[in-house]
Amino acid sequence: MRALIENWQKYVQEDVDPDAIDLSSFEVQDDLNQKVWVDNNEKMNPEIVKNLLEIVEDFWQWLAIPWVDTLDIVLTGSLANYNWSRFSDIDLHIIVDYAQVDENEDLVREYLNAKRALWNREHQIEIHGFEVELYVQDNTEPHASTGLYSIMSDAWILRPSRSVEDFDESQIRLKAAGLMDEIDRIEDLFDEEEHDLAISSVERLKDKIRRMRKTGLETGGAFSVENLAFKVLRREDYLAKLNDIKRNAYDRKMSIHQ
Repeated sequence: MRALIENWQKYVQEDVDPDAIDLSSFEVQDDLNQKVWVDNNEKMNPEIVKNLLEIVEDFWQWLAIPWVDTLDIVLTGSLANYNWSRFSDIDLHIIVDYAQVDENEDLVREYLNAKRALWNREHQIEIHGFEVELYVQDNTEPHASTGLYSIMSDAWILRPSRSVEDFDESQIRLKAAGLMDEIDRIEDLFDEEEHDLAISSVERLKDKIRRMRKTGLETGGAFSVENLAFKVLRREDYLAKLNDIKRNAYDRKMSIHQ
């Protein structure tokens, strides 16, 4: 009975307090970021455009698929909109036709995502404090953003408009706190050397989070409860913690110690 009580106390003490989650960074700004945009938001800072084109060229050479045409290079995400914050990234989407790489488009997607993730891990390029994140996108893939800027054409594809979105703060906090609790409990499994269970739990939770965000974007857009809860996890480094748990659990499982 004493052990049961101690375990229950540990469970209660580990709960993440939803009220402690800061959502102020999701507030809509009065203007686009003026370090990025010039000429009354008509153009991107030309120095930034030059740098981004060079970064993409270096990345493309590193990918070593010269027979594939780059159809466009698009800035998307919060820095192409009014909901930017200190947590924003410079999200660059390189638009290609996956079928040009190989007829097995699922394999192409997995390969390009793996290479992109490796590049982003190995490089930490910042422009005015915003980290550059690259993504290779198929030209048939839909994009939910309300702000899109072509780096190649140096012109807006879809100009954002400032609108104050209502979002359910209490539900975002509750959903984010619940997922953070789940991640903390998976970390407990790792600490207790339940490595197989930790790895399978990470995989299930990552799949759950992916589906949650996809549903939120499709039904409620960028300000949906699900998408903003996902961003809370990312900004609080809980997604990184989840990846670390899986990697460390695998390494411990496969190691042999004297």
